[in-house]
Amino acid sequence: MNLRELTVSPRFWLSALAATLATLLVLGLPSGIVPNPVFVRTVATRPSDVAVWLVSAVLIGLTLATYVVRPHSTGHGDRGSAQLGVGGVVAFLAIACPVCNKIVLLAIGTSGALNVFAPLQPAIGLVSVALLAVTFGWRLRRIARGCPRCVEAPAG
Repeated sequence: MNLRELTVSPRFWLSALAATLATLLVLGLPSGIVPNPVFVRTVATRPSDVAVWLVSAVLIGLTLATYVVRPHSTGHGDRGSAQLGVGGVVAFLAIACPVCNKIVLLAIGTSGALNVFAPLQPAIGLVSVALLAVTFGWRLRRIARGCPRCVEAPAG
């Protein structure tokens, strides 16, 4: 499958949509961006939180869809899946309530979480979005180059 076939594939777009919706829930519920009774946010959601949440979910969904349509064969060092995981974790740190994060609270306390960590969260979000965008671009480049070990469907 080449890049053109991928972009017109209904399976790719359905997979991307499903992965994006799942990511919206996985990131949005525990961060409190999506209101729910289990995870209550004590610090109001900022516009940058919503932007990072939406953009990250789309990039994660698109990247995951490339693995669904053309899975990566095992044993061929694919850093993309690791980068995708790191990007997702960093996105969560960027959008989560700063004083609800127990690790941040233990490390720097409540005032540190509000005065040090919270102002850094938009920059952390930019790092996350950049990492996810680079990962998606890297995956598309691998597909476009036709690396058989990266893009060929398993036999059978």
